[in-house]
Amino acid sequence: MSDAPGSQLRVGRLTKAHGLKGAIKLELYTDDPERRFVPGAEFSLQVPDTSPWHGKRLKLRELRWYNGHPVGFFEGVDDRSAAETLAKAILWVEHSEQETPEPDAWYDHQLIGLTVLRDGEKVGEVTHVDHFPAQDLLIVKTKGREVMVPFVSAIVPEVDLAAGTLTVTPPPGLFEELVEPDDAEPGASGPSDGASGPSDAPTE
Repeated sequence: MSDAPGSQLRVGRLTKAHGLKGAIKLELYTDDPERRFVPGAEFSLQVPDTSPWHGKRLKLRELRWYNGHPVGFFEGVDDRSAAETLAKAILWVEHSEQETPEPDAWYDHQLIGLTVLRDGEKVGEVTHVDHFPAQDLLIVKTKGREVMVPFVSAIVPEVDLAAGTLTVTPPPGLFEELVEPDDAEPGASGPSDGASGPSDAPTE
């Protein structure tokens, strides 16, 4: 899929066509849809290279709510067939330095380069962020190889930009190969439960 620039924010995903007039159901990744999804708002699209929408932008005509679910109407998307070609597309907006940041939302360029801590010890560094419809993945370089870490609150409970660190509480096996068998302590406890932190879609 095409990569969005690090200066952009991910604000939503188009899930599936709604009705026959080009409407598309939305999954929102923003706490401020009234600001992001106003008539005339333009979005960059993250779609496969083979998509007819690759390299194009999408302009919103109207955002409506049906049974508590957001549905978007976009310029140039006038029937169900057109809407279906946009299924699973991820929407991005340009970042403005003057904007007030939303809670638990980070830009890719803020995450890249952060030191990754596990139990207070450095285990690697974030080198890349991959965005997929289901979730985001942090690519962590550690001891000459890369580990893919799901960017969800259960595994990444804390991001401290001021300290330049990101704390992980990975499930057994994710970073297990970092520990030599002779160094592992018997009876070591696993990651703690119930940590609070970023939402399940932490980049806006």
